[in-house]
Amino acid sequence: MSEPVDQPAAVEMGACPITSDFLPPNLRKHVDPKVPVPLRMMAAKSLVPMSPSDMVGALFMLTFDPDTAVRETALKTAATLPDRILASALRDESLAPPVLGFMLRTLKDKEVYAEMLILNGSTPDEDVAAITLNASARLAEIIAQNQLRILRHGDIIRQLCLNPNASAALVDGVCDFAVRSGLDLPDVPQMKEARIRLFGPEAAEKPVDQGPTADEVLAEFSELNNENAGPMEEGKRLTLTQRIMKMSIAEKIRLATRGNKEARTLLLRDTNKLVATAAIRSPRITDGEVLMCANNRAVNDDVLRVIYNNRDWTKDYRIKLALVKNPKTPMALAFRFLATLRDSDVKDLARDRNVPSGVAQQAKKMIEKKTAPKKEH
Repeated sequence: MSEPVDQPAAVEMGACPITSDFLPPNLRKHVDPKVPVPLRMMAAKSLVPMSPSDMVGALFMLTFDPDTAVRETALKTAATLPDRILASALRDESLAPPVLGFMLRTLKDKEVYAEMLILNGSTPDEDVAAITLNASARLAEIIAQNQLRILRHGDIIRQLCLNPNASAALVDGVCDFAVRSGLDLPDVPQMKEARIRLFGPEAAEKPVDQGPTADEVLAEFSELNNENAGPMEEGKRLTLTQRIMKMSIAEKIRLATRGNKEARTLLLRDTNKLVATAAIRSPRITDGEVLMCANNRAVNDDVLRVIYNNRDWTKDYRIKLALVKNPKTPMALAFRFLATLRDSDVKDLARDRNVPSGVAQQAKKMIEKKTAPKKEH
């Protein structure tokens, strides 16, 4: 007997927030409301051969289908997919955030899958916050360990503090970290207690001194709200840099998420890995900025890790080539990307003294193997 579908996971009817562009062209018909219902129903029952990530994305789209039977079937299928599909798809950071959020709402009671989704950096913070209140002790601990989420989305701390399964030590540790990072949640008693623990009883009534807030900086430099704004003039950029230096970690993260390329460029260079990671994970980041980071030999290790773990970005040939050349890319990954490069680029890498020696040697071996005369039998 199949498990009942978790009805709260059902998506409210409306326009689907993603398009079918992620699917290969020959598979898009299976999510197109204009094609006959049987074609869509095949995908809703997971009868169409697709990669795990494509299948999960297609099922999400079908929960918006105009046909009730297709919607309900897609929901039921998503809730009962086999492990071989879920174990791959739920770890994929290239999946659209709305898809990951939908899967977390659908599978929140299956701890092994909820854990994968909580650990996936692309799962929306608000969906993680929504399950935090009733999360098991184990999941609460995993949620608490994601410092970037904690600082980016205050509701996660609010729910963690109310979770009966979260230990007092866990809550105290999270609140201490958040207070040190400049996060101000005056409505959370545990945060007030953390301030007293860290700064003494006199801190209880004092307003939090966190330097300029993201809202203040965005108001002061209005062009930071506009993704199409031109480059800042030098004097103004210097002032912005000085303002950012005075910001708390929590407010820098907010600015990294909401600001434009000018703000992200400054924050990608921040010495705090959480701030730099927030900038590369900004929903507004462009492929050009990602390429610039992939080419940067001084880039933060955590930023580079986000890039090489993102399958969409590593489909971009320029980014892949930049990662092969970057000495901070793990050698095993560099070799994997190297094997997919054009022969002309492999030849250049074999001669390039500025790339890691292991990459150059591997490139030479690949060239020698291709040019070696074949033995006659």
